[in-house]
Amino acid sequence: MESFGRQDFLWFLAEGCVVPTAWQGLEQVWQLMLVCCLCRIICRLSFSVQFKHLSSLAGGLYVLYAFFELNTIWVISLSLVCYLILFLCRRSSNRGVFLSLAILIYMLMGYVLKSSQMVVAMKAISLAFDLDRGAVSSFPTMLDFLGYICFVGTVIFGPWISFSSYRDAVDGRKMNVSWFAKIAVSFIKSQFCLVISTCVAPYLFPYFIPIYVDGLPQSNYFVSYLSETTMVMAGAGFSEHKDNLKWDITVAKPLNIELPRSMVEVVTSWNLPMSRWLKKYVFKSALKLGTFPAILVTYTASALLHGLSFHLGAVLLSLGFITYVEHVLRKRLAAIFSACILSKRCLNDCQHQNKKNVWVHGINLFFSALSIFHLTYLGSLFDLDAEDEKVPFSFFPL
Repeated sequence: MESFGRQDFLWFLAEGCVVPTAWQGLEQVWQLMLVCCLCRIICRLSFSVQFKHLSSLAGGLYVLYAFFELNTIWVISLSLVCYLILFLCRRSSNRGVFLSLAILIYMLMGYVLKSSQMVVAMKAISLAFDLDRGAVSSFPTMLDFLGYICFVGTVIFGPWISFSSYRDAVDGRKMNVSWFAKIAVSFIKSQFCLVISTCVAPYLFPYFIPIYVDGLPQSNYFVSYLSETTMVMAGAGFSEHKDNLKWDITVAKPLNIELPRSMVEVVTSWNLPMSRWLKKYVFKSALKLGTFPAILVTYTASALLHGLSFHLGAVLLSLGFITYVEHVLRKRLAAIFSACILSKRCLNDCQHQNKKNVWVHGINLFFSALSIFHLTYLGSLFDLDAEDEKVPFSFFPL
């Protein structure tokens, strides 16, 4: 048999994998994107707010059934249980705690939270804490709550959004050029990441570089960019300063993960909305226990949300320990040497005397290499039992 030339191989790869993969990716999400656009148009028209909530609920239920079929009942049942608990505790000031305990019991009964159920749990818990703290002034009706929980832009791939952000989306902002541009850029990035993870990584890299792996995980970047697409399509994911509206939602930062400054940067950049949720509703609530216990509680909460998995729990708790030690160590070194070597990049007006010295860059590069080593080590834990457990799309890079 004649050997493949590189040009022939690239042509075969494009024709046999790249084009079919991109087309199949579009086939799987076109209904979701269409329903997102329909809900966006309804929110722009002069319908009543209740009708807009109803359209959000109907659209969410439709795409849930399109993706999960009869398993949609588990998402609906969790949503109804969450509202029932909120309603029964509506006069309490500890609704967030009660609802969190109820969801924990739900998981301990054997109902492992998958992607959509995890988003439902995060939305319900955040709403409960916002009600306790007064960030949401009035108790939502059942239609408001279910419209938020089943918001079509986030119900399948996420990410988490607050109840206030959902209400802003229902109000309907203008469908301007920047809105179309954000959708186009995010969708192109999602398809690019899908092709890379499906075709390039497992086939092209081993062809030129003799490194072989037994299977690759689903591309988190594909899901992240796709969730940006659907979220913006449905009218969420913007920031507003006076009259300046920016569609600037960012779910993940791949460069901060592949070339990390620190492990802290990795865990925050992997899923920015979830990182904000954990910080606001878990870490700050547990901070009265102390910084390190609060970090352990935060990573434990993340492990529970992603499913009761031994390997995942071990990795997350290891991450909690590693990030805490790295943060404290670099903070101490930065104070001793007055240098910009913190876990996170310093602001331009920081008080450190040494900012761009060669040895400062050297220390930061050392910690970057150490982070890559930690990622490689922690990722290898999943190879021990890859057939029995699947890594959730929203958590960790392998």
